[in-house]
Amino acid sequence: MKSRIQQLNNWLDSLRDKRYIQRINLTSLVLWNLFIIITVTLLLGTTFVGAAGAGYFVSLVEGEPEYTEAQMKEEVYNYEETSEVYFANDVYLGELPSILERREVELENVSDYVQAALISTEDEYFYEHNGIVPKAIMRATFQEFVDTGMQTGGSTLTQQIVKNQMLSSEVSFDRKAREMMIAMRLENYLDKDDILEAYLNIVPFGRNAGGTQIAGIQAAANGIFDVDASELNLPQSAFIAGIPQNPFSYTPFDGNGDLKEDLTAGLSRMNTVLYRMVDAGMITVEEYEEARDYDIVSDFTDSAPRNSFERYPYITNELERRAIPILRDYFLDKDGVDLSEYESEERESIRSEYYARAETQLRLGGYRIHSTINKDIYDAMEEAVENGNLFGPNSNDGLIEQVGAVMQDNETGAILSFVGGRDFEEESFNLATQARRSVGSTVKPLMPFASAMERGIVQPGVVVPDVPTNYRGGGTFSNFGGGYAGIPSVRDTITNSRNTPSVRTLWELPEEETYDELLQLGYRPQEDHMLQSYALGSFTATVEQNTNALSTLATGGTRNHSYMIDRIETHTGEVIYEHESEQTEVFSPQTAYLAIDMMRDVVSSGTASRIPGLTNFGGDWAGKTGTSQYTYDYWFVGMNPKVSFGVWLGYSEHRSLQGDYAPRNQRLWATLMNAAVEADSDAVLTDDRFSQPDGIVRQSICGISGLLPSQACYDAGLVNTDLFNSAHLPSEYDDSLSGTRYVTISGQSYLAYDDTPSEFTDTGFSVNSTFFSGVDISNYLPESLSGNLVPERDAPIVDGNPSEVTGVSSSGGTISWAQHGAGDIVGYRIYTASGEHVASVKGNTTTSYSGVSSGQSYYVAAVDTLGRQSGASSVTETEPDEPIEEEEPPESDLPEEDTPSEGDNGNGEDTEPPEETPPNGDDGDDEPTEPEPEPEPDDPPTTDT
Repeated sequence: MKSRIQQLNNWLDSLRDKRYIQRINLTSLVLWNLFIIITVTLLLGTTFVGAAGAGYFVSLVEGEPEYTEAQMKEEVYNYEETSEVYFANDVYLGELPSILERREVELENVSDYVQAALISTEDEYFYEHNGIVPKAIMRATFQEFVDTGMQTGGSTLTQQIVKNQMLSSEVSFDRKAREMMIAMRLENYLDKDDILEAYLNIVPFGRNAGGTQIAGIQAAANGIFDVDASELNLPQSAFIAGIPQNPFSYTPFDGNGDLKEDLTAGLSRMNTVLYRMVDAGMITVEEYEEARDYDIVSDFTDSAPRNSFERYPYITNELERRAIPILRDYFLDKDGVDLSEYESEERESIRSEYYARAETQLRLGGYRIHSTINKDIYDAMEEAVENGNLFGPNSNDGLIEQVGAVMQDNETGAILSFVGGRDFEEESFNLATQARRSVGSTVKPLMPFASAMERGIVQPGVVVPDVPTNYRGGGTFSNFGGGYAGIPSVRDTITNSRNTPSVRTLWELPEEETYDELLQLGYRPQEDHMLQSYALGSFTATVEQNTNALSTLATGGTRNHSYMIDRIETHTGEVIYEHESEQTEVFSPQTAYLAIDMMRDVVSSGTASRIPGLTNFGGDWAGKTGTSQYTYDYWFVGMNPKVSFGVWLGYSEHRSLQGDYAPRNQRLWATLMNAAVEADSDAVLTDDRFSQPDGIVRQSICGISGLLPSQACYDAGLVNTDLFNSAHLPSEYDDSLSGTRYVTISGQSYLAYDDTPSEFTDTGFSVNSTFFSGVDISNYLPESLSGNLVPERDAPIVDGNPSEVTGVSSSGGTISWAQHGAGDIVGYRIYTASGEHVASVKGNTTTSYSGVSSGQSYYVAAVDTLGRQSGASSVTETEPDEPIEEEEPPESDLPEEDTPSEGDNGNGEDTEPPEETPPNGDDGDDEPTEPEPEPEPDDPPTTDT
């Protein structure tokens, strides 16, 4: 600077030698010095201000984290984007409801007009600057300080990305300084096309025709003009490009999605954008004039893409409900959080925190949720339930009769369709997947009967008695509709849904193992242990759970867990979740097939026999009906080898069904299945039949025992021929009907042993099955069976030989003794004192014998069930008979006919009658003897041998 000034002074000195210069020397010198002073002052001031500004800038950004390239890209591309849901096979369903709609698009799929319009309007030096434009910043700063009332803006597209994605929206110098610094750094990591693409996906564009806030060029193109971003023409591009400066002033729609009455602001802004495009050389004057005269208003769409909730509320809610836990677990795993390392309370807190995060991200994270729901079948079923004639009357308090239904693919467990209710506005709670209702008799083929067949306790042809029965420990139940069948087979019990055989079968099952099988089937009973009423389906389950459990029988005993979400992807297409098949083996293929075969009869001739006449299709079908207590619920779950379909009928709150609900439910099931078949028959029908596995044979058995039949069983008509699991075939013949020896102890009948003396036994018949213990089925047996029915129970045995009989006495011709106290005495033997066996008395309660001779000595011995005899009792002697002397009648000369009659002494006087032996053991003494005790009413009559 000093050197330059010296040179200037030298030049001025040379001029002073000239005359015309000398005239203005004084003036010029003054002016020049003044110029020098001002220039120096300005330079010093600028330097000071620059240094101060730089220092202030440094102070503002001090402490700002230094983003790595990866961190910066992650922040920039972390768009808040609308999540979408899909039917099966990637069929688009809709968007999840959100306060902001955004859909990502690549730059190559955006119209060139849009790119030119945005650059001309928002950042004319976009391809020249390095993140900031100093001139624009100075202009904006000047306008801020002098408060011109007009803000032209100083942010580049890069700065706007930083503001939207990485910083808050606060208005301060601090935020602006950080924005500038990060923008310059971002320019080092991303090229211009990447920055422009990010901007186009981030910037807000007001509202769409549905009234929803939109961000990103793709959502704007869809929501304002109903076209893709690649299809926007010049005037449409100019209109949209003008919106970001003031989205809610320039957007054409209000908060309700209605077109604004006054569109002046938006149209004026469009013309400004067009002018700037022609000014920047992006378009020609002719294109400008044509676009300015274009009728843009006619292009505004009258409807935005509807979100999924508006069109399919039940599906949307259900997919959200299932997706949130999946995302929660994804975020936990991504963050390396192992919940097992935390205490229970802290674990729940962390789980709740991540659940809330997943819930937010599901709405704004741009995820793509692909479901298993078949659109055609779902739509057909939704249309079918709109027919009110399929349903019964309202309850007394106005509740409408509701339906819940689930159709599942047997092989995969995928839910193909469901009916959550008749009307979402009437009942938003999903009655197919969330409502738990008593499953009733639908559980019987699984538990107790599949559980019992698995263990060889029963098979389809085995009889379990259907007689009046109470729960063990108290409580009553009966067959639905009343009445008892007596001796039905298990097949008949399933076909006609009998209750008492079900409970009696449950009694024979191991409680803990059976409860575990319920859990394996997917049920979640209210109690953590078996209840007897579970055999009648007293526990609750959703339609999905019940259908999935019964599908176990259709898949050979292996449950394929039901699911509705096939996979979840990010907006970039990365698969973060994909369903993996989950299976649980519960029953053997043989058990499953036997159950299915019996359930075929339910459809063909049992409680669901209306179904075949109501359907428009054929095939191999099996199923089970079910009714809960008080008829709150009625079910039918039907299946073929391909699908299982369960339908529940009832009220949303517990109310008894009215009218003919059974036919009504079956008509509803058939109507929905007909609709599904018409919509997509390949998805639900098959020509295949349920496959019969190896190990299934047809066998004749004696039904009431389950053993191989004897001739007596054939004669009695009790032979059942049915399918059998060969692993549980009987190997013994049932000979109980051909003559069973039994003994009677204290009025109760017991099976005799081989060692039991025959003199103390009777012959009857028995049922060789634990199911008949304590059961009187005599009224249900065929007439061909006669005699006594003997319970299948062994007689008691007491250790050691019986003790001696006590209390032996005699009176006249009768010997009496005290009843023996042992519980295994089957009768008594009478001996003479010399040891001669005189007689045997059956039963332990008969304690007298009247067939002895007078004037003899006797003793009594007790005999037990094994034929062991007690020692001799004390000897008793019977009284001798007193002889009666008869007088010789006097000789008479009277003729024979004049012989005096009895009592006449011939002199016309009565004589005393001869002395007679007193009846009833009375020996003529004034004191009568004790009469023989009357037998107890239940005692069998005394039988002399």
